Amino acid sequence: MEIHQANGQFAPLAGEGRDVVLSVRDVTVAFGDHVVLDKLSLDVYRGEILGFVGASGTGKSVLLRTVLGLTPKRSGTVSIFGVDLDHLDDRERMVVDMRLGVLFQHGALFSALTVKENVQVPMREYLDLPKKLMDELAMLKIELVGLSADAADKFPSELSGGMIKRAALARALALDPDIVFLDEPTSGLDPIGAADFDELVAKLRDTMGLTVYMVTHDLDSLFSVCDRIAVLGQKKVLVDGTIEDMMQVEDPWVKSYFRGKRARQIDLQARQGA
Repeated sequence: MEIHQANGQFAPLAGEGRDVVLSVRDVTVAFGDHVVLDKLSLDVYRGEILGFVGASGTGKSVLLRTVLGLTPKRSGTVSIFGVDLDHLDDRERMVVDMRLGVLFQHGALFSALTVKENVQVPMREYLDLPKKLMDELAMLKIELVGLSADAADKFPSELSGGMIKRAALARALALDPDIVFLDEPTSGLDPIGAADFDELVAKLRDTMGLTVYMVTHDLDSLFSVCDRIAVLGQKKVLVDGTIEDMMQVEDPWVKSYFRGKRARQIDLQARQGA
């Protein structure tokens, strides 16, 4: 990917011949006088795993919540599947929302519901299905994410951190979405658990044809499963591209993040394992 610099900022060049499923254009988000995102633009392409990174507090989760309509924007447009979300009525927005799956940070499971009941929440919200069918569909999703059948009747308090992440992912997949948004999916997991979760995400992308938007700090995830990386900084997307592209960027934060001591160790391990 070619990278150019405009007005002192790195900016991504549009991908040619690629199907854009999510387009963010000139989005500004502010809380009072505090501007978090300033005319930010970003494209996400069908079938890719995009890793979205940036320093803590730069607004990664704010952008995710803005795309989902949970945080209001001050200006700009968000289009999904070629449709400007601002131009949809409630019914049309519901149709779009059914094609989106979300795994919030820490899982955000309902503590009073079992795993199976948590997975069924989107089904109850958007569909009118008999209980037996919902039970069957929930069990399919639970199996799909690698949880055992006996996990279905457990409550979140009875699950390990890795199981909570998988249960939350099963809920995100409940309606067979086209795009899945993952907010720090490997945070709190040990290295083996995080690697297993990354492998699961890649497998689901390949088998279900998903597009994955992953907010992450995890360098291992960026190196192992992300097709493309977008870096948030200075209230905009500074640069986007492959992990190899990131190694060529001279922006101080990008250079420190991807070419620092820890990053070099991960890269060395990856090369040795290749």
